[in-house]
Amino acid sequence: MSLASPYVAAMAAADAAREAAPREFAFSDAEFSMIAKLLHAEAGIEMPRAKEPLVYSRLAKRVRALGMTTFREYCALIADPAAEERGHMLSALTTNVTRFFREPHHFEDLRRKTLAPLIARAKAGGRVRIWSAGCSTGMEPYSIALCVLEAWPEAAQADVKILATDINPRVLAEGRAGRYPAEALRDAPEPLRRRWFAEVEGGMAEAAPALRQLISFRELNLMGDWPMKGRFDVVFCRNVAIYFDEPTQCMIWSRIAALLAPGGRLCIGHSERIGGPAAALLLSDGVTAYTRSGAA
Repeated sequence: MSLASPYVAAMAAADAAREAAPREFAFSDAEFSMIAKLLHAEAGIEMPRAKEPLVYSRLAKRVRALGMTTFREYCALIADPAAEERGHMLSALTTNVTRFFREPHHFEDLRRKTLAPLIARAKAGGRVRIWSAGCSTGMEPYSIALCVLEAWPEAAQADVKILATDINPRVLAEGRAGRYPAEALRDAPEPLRRRWFAEVEGGMAEAAPALRQLISFRELNLMGDWPMKGRFDVVFCRNVAIYFDEPTQCMIWSRIAALLAPGGRLCIGHSERIGGPAAALLLSDGVTAYTRSGAA
């Protein structure tokens, strides 16, 4: 299975082209630093100086859309804690690189080790909960849902739910719509693609109602309150913590560990490691996969 797709490569190329284009607005070091500090305070995300071209290319659109002529005006606007524009800034600067069945070993783990007892519980009337944290446009939770429906096509009629969260409302809207370029589905197994996606106009593929029914998309800032009540059987939090500093990463792992049921599974990104107090609760059990110990 390919580790990249033309769809993702096209997204990266578009960003690179925008970053290389002549600049319409001056963008000082002080303005970049102010935005980087605000991003860290609001979302815990580290924005190194090397990312200055990306920050400019994404926020220049907002400066233009607001009818402003300088980044100084824009920084004055977002300095107000009540400014609605802060949300637009976070959406613009959130990285949303994703694809179906990205890091496929986690989905093999789901199929081979994890789903069978969960499906058996659901068939007996029990509750199954899976969380995709930092879900971006929804390709990860839809990949999870495809694995669930592969194991049990009637899962949407039982108490089986996938929570998909992200800080960015724009990408959540894409996930709710369940429409993707057909090319984006190239890494999805063909039988699942044929059964659970329909080809529609414009070279798009649309998720079937039963597939969408399994997933609830919700806005969530990992630095804020987590309103979830019950525990999760599986959590995917992949390539999210790498944007945070080490203390924030440790805090997030601890909060996730507290929400995982004993024996529950956590999948993280290939460059991420569990640290802090959570390391005593989350036991390595596969490639970047962990099992929650039975300790209270």
